[in-house]
Amino acid sequence: MIEDFKEKHRQQGARMRSIMDYTMGFVFFCLGIFFIVYRQFDIRIMDREPSNLDYLIGGLFTIYGIWRIYRGYKKNYYQ
Repeated sequence: MIEDFKEKHRQQGARMRSIMDYTMGFVFFCLGIFFIVYRQFDIRIMDREPSNLDYLIGGLFTIYGIWRIYRGYKKNYYQ
């Protein structure tokens, strides 16, 4: 009985972490894409000119977002 409760609690925790990983992965992915393409739309951020560092930050955010989505898909939290 206690084992069933622990397993159910573990599955519920894994489900919540998976949803959080999907959500945060999507946010980071969109933010990365924004940093990569905002130069083409003439959007100014804090009254500064776009630089090549924006591409680096955008690429890192995009890769991290993809990794978070993958981690939410795999659900290897308790191994």
